[in-house]
Amino acid sequence: MKKYIAEFIGTFWLVLGGCGSAVFAAFISVPGGENTNEFGLGYLGVSLAFGLTVFTGAYGLGHISGGHFNPAVSFGLWMGKRFPSSQLAPYIGAQVLGAILAGFFILIVAQGNPNFVLDPAQSNPLATNGFGAHSPQGYSFMAAMLIEFVLTFMFLLVILGVTDKPAPTGFAPAAIGLALTLIHLVSIPITNTSVNPARSTGVALFCGNPALIGQLWLFWLAPIAGALLAGFVYHNVLEDLSRPAVAPEGED
Repeated sequence: MKKYIAEFIGTFWLVLGGCGSAVFAAFISVPGGENTNEFGLGYLGVSLAFGLTVFTGAYGLGHISGGHFNPAVSFGLWMGKRFPSSQLAPYIGAQVLGAILAGFFILIVAQGNPNFVLDPAQSNPLATNGFGAHSPQGYSFMAAMLIEFVLTFMFLLVILGVTDKPAPTGFAPAAIGLALTLIHLVSIPITNTSVNPARSTGVALFCGNPALIGQLWLFWLAPIAGALLAGFVYHNVLEDLSRPAVAPEGED
């Protein structure tokens, strides 16, 4: 149960830190002036926020649950023979519930600003993910599917690599957090970056736009498919290559 609670809290932290930074601080308007980003975080700041949540969450909670905070990560580790199938469902349930609580919390706090308006007509209300008309820069369904699949594939390769036994110890959370930052720098303009089905679900449920909920399936399918492929490739192709060579008997 401690593992599931850690996954719940860690995913809550990830969605609050990442999506919260996008909702509260990415673009800030000067009172009485034009809509501006002069004092906002922008894409770079939001990318760093997502990376920092994983960085801090993995160091703080990773020793309890492994610090997945993402159903795609759990699936990828399972395919890579690092995680038991018996724990997949409860881990994913805890992650989704943590993300939903974070989405609700973000909405409640945002409504404390009298200037906040949840406009379903916006491309990405409440930091949601989408494609086509709901892509931040109008990218197509195919572009969204490809970027989510490939970036999740690379994300899981990084995770599997830095947590492998021959890898330097103590640096995994930093490498994983930096990888997630890079992923957001690449793909925020395309899908607003998911690579995490729980993160997508947690805010979509409160965005007020049924069309965005209707697009959620892509942000489950593509990340999980990319993660499964990464787990398969790492375990069957790369894992043996990462083992240190053993000197023949009688040699140094």
